[in-house]
Amino acid sequence: MRHLLPLLGLLAACGRNTAPESDLDVVPFVDPERYMGLWYEIAAFPIRSQEDCVGATATYTLKDNGDVEVFNQCFKDTLDGDEKSITGKAWIVDAETNAKLKVQFFWPFAADYWVIDLDDEGYEYAVVGHPNREYLWILNREPQMDEVLYESVLEGITESGYDLAPW
Repeated sequence: MRHLLPLLGLLAACGRNTAPESDLDVVPFVDPERYMGLWYEIAAFPIRSQEDCVGATATYTLKDNGDVEVFNQCFKDTLDGDEKSITGKAWIVDAETNAKLKVQFFWPFAADYWVIDLDDEGYEYAVVGHPNREYLWILNREPQMDEVLYESVLEGITESGYDLAPW
């Protein structure tokens, strides 16, 4: 169990009933090819599987069948700590926007992965949420995010109905 990683906490949501009519908005469109690659976790709601993680990243690779390979990695306690990693898959469930996906690390469990904010010009940052608003990740292409941009992203998250008290 010690190899559980970022986004694995979404599995906890799998056992819950997610209302199909969640009022959480997603971005109008995600280009899967542009979304692929390495993302750095800038901030996330606390989840048990990440309690001792630092330097968390997610790498997405588009497969020929349209699925996405998900490789999550972090380090225990410090950047010099033991590497923790896990590989899973994701698939698009809303072909109109490509912004709603399911992510799976252990069969048969899959969880919602909704892109709720995205730098649609350069795909430099993304915000990933869950329809129940209990899970949230701010991702960036670089290890740090500009402070002004970060504050703007937080404002958008709050406007989306998220309670940022866990931070």
